[in-house]
Formats: sequence, structure tokens, C-alpha cells
Amino acid sequence: MPTDATVKNPAAALAAPAHLTDLLNYRLARLVAASGAPVIRLCEGKYGVSRREWHLLGLLAAFGPLAPSELADRCHLDRTRVSRAITQMSGKGLIRRLGVPGDQRRARVELTDQGRALHAAMFGDIAAINSELVRGFTAEQLAVLDGMLNALTTRAEQVRQQFDTSISTNRWRGGAARPRWPREE
Repeated sequence: MPTDATVKNPAAALAAPAHLTDLLNYRLARLVAASGAPVIRLCEGKYGVSRREWHLLGLLAAFGPLAPSELADRCHLDRTRVSRAITQMSGKGLIRRLGVPGDQRRARVELTDQGRALHAAMFGDIAAINSELVRGFTAEQLAVLDGMLNALTTRAEQVRQQFDTSISTNRWRGGAARPRWPREE
């Protein structure tokens, strides 16, 4: 539970968190959950695609044809999940695979006309949600927010690169086992 000190001084709570609710990632996750809920409802309820499929549609619309590995890197997902999404989207007629001349093992994916039309329809609705989220902020506040998000992203990448790589997870290899914390006997 937050203390009076952290409620009165949120900057101190961010710099030296005392509780889960003080952690930056916790607060960002709450923001994403709250702001993403209407997007998920639109994607699934109105357009019949998953949030992941929307993400891939957006990336392909923005960057043009990409290799599946490039898509995985840009959307911060493992290649297996992206491959599954590509298969589903291809089955829906939203994307198509293109062979890479001279290398039959490699492929790129691009939006079909149907995929471009879906992206255009969805983008307007999702951009309206984005506009509603930032409504009431001044141009200066939005500029500060943009700068802070860029700085946080840069810092997060630095922290990720510095993190102890000897600590690994099994989930990327399909495993579910987690190491147990030391138990007192």
C-alpha cells in the first residue's frame, strides 16, 4: 500500500519505489491495460482481428514489405508468435508472402488490398481513441510527454543491454518451468 510520503511525493516514489504500485513498469502496465481495452474491443468486436494482427497490419502499412524476423523485432514478439499471426492473417487474405529472389528460404510479407483497406478503416477509429486519451493536454505538455517517452525508451534499451544475460527464461524456448525461490526448511 502506498505510504503518505509516496502519495505526497510521486517523484520520490518513482526514484525509490517502496511498493509495487510505485514501480514505473506497474504504472505503465496499468496505463496500457486501461487505454488498450477499447482498442482490443474495436479490433476483435468490430473488425475481427486480434491486437497482435492489428499491430502487424500497422507495421506493414508504415514500413511496407518486411521479413517475418523484422516484424518480430519491430513488434517486440518472438518469431513463433509472429509466424502464427502471419499464417492467420494470410488465411484471412490480409497479407501475402513474397519470395526473396535468389533465396528460396527467405520471404517477406506485405499487405494485400484487403489488408490495406482494413488498416485504413481501423486506423481512423484507433487514432480517435488516441486523440481522446491526450485531449486536454496542451501542446507543451504533449511535447514534454513525447520527450519523456523517447528518453524512457532509450534508457530501457540501455538497461536491457546491461542486464545479466546469464539469467534466462524458458518461455522463449517453449518451457513453462520456473526456478523456485529458496525455501526455508
